[in-house]
Amino acid sequence: MSITISHLTKKYGDQVVLNDISFEVGQGEVVGFLGPNGAGKSTTMKILAGALGYSTGDVKICGVEVNNDPLKTKSFVGYLPEQNPLYAEMYVKEYLLFVAETYGIGKDKHERVERLIDEVGLRPEFQKKIGQLSKGYKQRVGLAQALIPNPKVLILDEPTTGLDPNQLEEIRNLIREIGKDKTVLLSTHIMQEIKAICNRVIVINKGEIVADYSDLSEISIFDENSFHFEVEFSTEIMKTELEKISTVSDVNALTEKSFTVISTSDVREAIFDFAVKANTKILTMKPIERSMEEVFKNLTK
Repeated sequence: MSITISHLTKKYGDQVVLNDISFEVGQGEVVGFLGPNGAGKSTTMKILAGALGYSTGDVKICGVEVNNDPLKTKSFVGYLPEQNPLYAEMYVKEYLLFVAETYGIGKDKHERVERLIDEVGLRPEFQKKIGQLSKGYKQRVGLAQALIPNPKVLILDEPTTGLDPNQLEEIRNLIREIGKDKTVLLSTHIMQEIKAICNRVIVINKGEIVADYSDLSEISIFDENSFHFEVEFSTEIMKTELEKISTVSDVNALTEKSFTVISTSDVREAIFDFAVKANTKILTMKPIERSMEEVFKNLTK
């Protein structure tokens, strides 16, 4: 396994930030680490990167315990923290060469930096100072510095925060490409990010793992075996009458004639029968796919 966390607990004084969490990430997986602000995402990633100690448990990178050999585990990891720590007065290439030197990369450093400048799309801006770059290009510089040691594991903490739609798509495509031959753990609270990039989702809330899905198609039905419909009638209908239909668990009035209906089974035939008895017509009725945002709220509330 590229990442193995077993019974990890982290405390700040009496405050428990991570509460006995365990999970594994295999080689070549692109895993979304999902959770609200303050859930423990960044703390977990800092521990994996060797930037933060922990109270109890085991943390291994490529089979090596972080506490036993921190220098070796750090050599396996490329880390992009949420606050991208860049030197604004350095030129892009100058900065990347500086990072390469800190990793002890010798004669190959110029070749590696040149290759990364092309791979992450920095070539149009590489002669500028970092402080002159847009947020999207600064994130590219951050990704490049994380990739300089050619890590086996890439840890990205909120890599697309603050980007505009065009920059979002560019960075997402870049991460997808990187994920073809590296293990990627991607922290985010943006559900669309998961759909766009990841092949697995781990959800953390209040310092505890609350879900782990390797099949993203399952997320849309998580935590409820329910059917969601939107229906519009030709005349006004009382919400309380719809609620009387067998298996209907909830009704939300959108207008006096249209409603969302949640049921424990496919209730469309029953709604047609209801319309006939109520002497009204159904103008539209369509299923509603549960959004990932809705699932997220159910997981973390």
